[in-house]
Amino acid sequence: MAHGPTLSANRGGEIPVGSEIRDSVSRLDVLYANQFEGESFDRNLLEETEENFYRGAPPQWLNFHISEQAKSDDTGAPFIKRDGYDTLVDQILKNQERKHPGISTVKLFHQPGCGGTTLAMQVLWDLRKTFRCAVLTGSSSDITEVAKEVVCLFTAGSGDHQNTVLLLLNDEPNSVSPSLEENIMMEMAELKVVPNMPVAILLSCVRKDLGQVFIRDVVLRDFLSDTEKQKFAEKKEELSRKYSDKHEQFHGFNIMQTNFSQDYIKQACAVFSTVRKDRKPLKTQLAALLSLLNAYVPGSYLLESQCLDLWKCQNSIHRDLLLEERMKPFSHLIITFQQDKTQCGKKVRMAHPMIAQCCTELMAEVGLTRSETARNLLTCLCKDEVPPFLLGFVKDMLTKRKPKENNGAKMKEDLGRFSRLILDIQKKEDKSKCVSVLKMASKTFVQNPFFPQALARFYYIELKDYKLAEMWAKTAKQRDPHNSFVADTLGQVYKNHLMNMGFSPNPADVLQLAKKAIEAFKHEEQLAENDMKEDGNTNVSRVFNARGMFGYLQVCNCVFDQLVSQKETWEGVLTKNVSMASVLESLGGNELLRFNDLIRSLRPEVEKRCAFYEKYLTYSKVDRENDDPAYIDRDVSECFRKYVRVSKHVAQNGAGFIQKLQQNLADTSAGVPSCLEREYNESELKEITTGWEEIFLQSFCESLTALRQQIPLSPSDAPELHLVTLLLCWPSDSEDKGVFDLRQLIQCMQRSYEHAYKKYFKSRYLRPLFFIGKGRDLSRIVHRKVLQSDWSDETIFQDPMVQERLLQVEGVVKNYRVFATVGGKDIEVDANQRKSLWKPRQVSFYLGFTIRGPVAFCIKTKSSEKAGISEHDISKPDTSPGTDAARGS
Repeated sequence: MAHGPTLSANRGGEIPVGSEIRDSVSRLDVLYANQFEGESFDRNLLEETEENFYRGAPPQWLNFHISEQAKSDDTGAPFIKRDGYDTLVDQILKNQERKHPGISTVKLFHQPGCGGTTLAMQVLWDLRKTFRCAVLTGSSSDITEVAKEVVCLFTAGSGDHQNTVLLLLNDEPNSVSPSLEENIMMEMAELKVVPNMPVAILLSCVRKDLGQVFIRDVVLRDFLSDTEKQKFAEKKEELSRKYSDKHEQFHGFNIMQTNFSQDYIKQACAVFSTVRKDRKPLKTQLAALLSLLNAYVPGSYLLESQCLDLWKCQNSIHRDLLLEERMKPFSHLIITFQQDKTQCGKKVRMAHPMIAQCCTELMAEVGLTRSETARNLLTCLCKDEVPPFLLGFVKDMLTKRKPKENNGAKMKEDLGRFSRLILDIQKKEDKSKCVSVLKMASKTFVQNPFFPQALARFYYIELKDYKLAEMWAKTAKQRDPHNSFVADTLGQVYKNHLMNMGFSPNPADVLQLAKKAIEAFKHEEQLAENDMKEDGNTNVSRVFNARGMFGYLQVCNCVFDQLVSQKETWEGVLTKNVSMASVLESLGGNELLRFNDLIRSLRPEVEKRCAFYEKYLTYSKVDRENDDPAYIDRDVSECFRKYVRVSKHVAQNGAGFIQKLQQNLADTSAGVPSCLEREYNESELKEITTGWEEIFLQSFCESLTALRQQIPLSPSDAPELHLVTLLLCWPSDSEDKGVFDLRQLIQCMQRSYEHAYKKYFKSRYLRPLFFIGKGRDLSRIVHRKVLQSDWSDETIFQDPMVQERLLQVEGVVKNYRVFATVGGKDIEVDANQRKSLWKPRQVSFYLGFTIRGPVAFCIKTKSSEKAGISEHDISKPDTSPGTDAARGS
């Protein structure tokens, strides 16, 4: 870059990048189109960079330049391309060739130490003159700022020079890609940028133990194909000629070249066979610390300065020695590298994760156990102020739980009991060692709540020591008194104690423990509510914590089972059908009187929480692809059945349903939508819907004229009433326009939703409840159960039977929003898949309704000629009043 950095342009060629652009993308490591071109490098730097990489250091852009130059000069073979390379490049180029505006994601899954990051960076290097390539190096926590930088990179230069950004997301959480896409679209809309090409392609490089993956995903595993073996053999010959004996310690390369051979790894780590239990010098201890960290926290490291500080207290004559000299004979297994010029200090880690695992095993065999090494790490490296990166590594090592797997598929929100290290210490040593490590971490990091939280969990789950579990759970709460998720652990301690009280416990003991659990879960509920309050002073949580309410219901289930199993009279008392005073003597006497208020509160409190979950599970789900775990609905239904004694399914016929519906509407509960969620056949649904109209009209003075006088409803009215109103007022396919102002109705409904439900559902996917079908009046309202579908990818709308049943609505996409055209007016609605909103155009779609309002499903382009409108007209800024489309709400 002798004449300054450049970026690729969409029509070929390159454009210069000014300092204002470079300064605006601080979170991105931009790979420029002319990276290193025209630059000269010191020969020693080039050799050191190449040696470090083959020894096990992370790749740098300079590594790819060195390899490219060697190929050009015919002095070496090019970088080895693993089998996934061509597939990865092909998927990226196909996304580009479609020419449709938008954002797509290509996924690369790889096992630790298999070269996944190298492969991803190699793809970026080779495509740097086609795309604007970058790696996300800053924190993804402020995704809005990341989106601004991506848009800045895309729009650099004039409109004719814009070009697609190829962004590498290296081991970022799954939630980053969709959130980033949403925020990029918002930024584009704000800047009124109308792209005519893909805006970005996200290359998501995910390090994981591979279970179930999709066929379309590229997977890199810890074994080589025959083709790869041949390539590595040829490269080995080149390295042996170039570096002589040095290449024997290129462990990063050699482990892959030997097809991840355990024999090679054991031979490389054989030096640890000299370690003795009774003699552990600092170099041995440091090697053990690095091995443990790297074995259990992929990507972890220590700073070179931290390692050297270990020798400060020793009056050593070797104070000026480099770390490499101090660590002999282990130094060839350790790599020191400078990953980023902007960072201060070099990083130190083991040469390969498999070497770290092997070293950890070997040292455990000679007596330097995992638990002792973990305690040494806390003692030696966490004495004074601990840098945030190290605290993060220690926290992951001791508290991060892996998702459980079911037939190879990871279960959403279903985690293993403890971290991998704690589980291994429990398996290979004993439970007391787990306690000693977690206790030391809790006392070392005196303000951190997560270590005492993990310790409390270990006490109540593994040791059944509820007294100590209670103590440490309270300690965790004291350290973060406003965190509802931390508060949950105390309730879990009491709940599990209650569930494990044994056969026929004393009723007073049951109620005393239940009282503690209920108080803990109610406090958690209050904290969860506080988390969602927008007072301008604190960060508002995006995810509502519903565990407190669920824990409360689980406790009530347990209380019911414990007491009723001893005496059936308790059933009448708990359901409030029998007063406690009238049967007090038969239940246990006056000692139970102190629990009278608790017992009287159970049924109404259960009803309230079941009503919440009725809405929670009816109106929303975890995300587009994942439902809530089945046990939630099961336990909630069971608790409702026990205390309220009415089947959650209400009745098996329409008449019974209508009776319940009247009560639901009066209570402004989930009402129609939740009851219709149950299993009814189509004739029953028709009967129910007819009854629904009668009830609804009766509630508004029994006439449509009176109903019109009530519209628009107030935002303080329940969203369910707004939903019913909007459905009844939406014009049928034979009507040109409706009587009511649909924009106003939608706005009122959305404000009602924001008041009643937004804080609970804003991180969740809102499920469609009804669709507009063909026909008139109530016959056109189609409940989602009739379609029996999965909405995740909208393939259900390709079914001819569904197409025959639903009405196709005409509309328009403009300024990244979608509108239904009703009576010549554009009515803004939400989009089920916002990726359909990148291109302004005339469209058609199916109209569904969530508890927030109308949503467009299966948005398809209509020809401009048939629509009689040009895309130039569509792309004009929209100035008409309308509702705000849902964006992450």
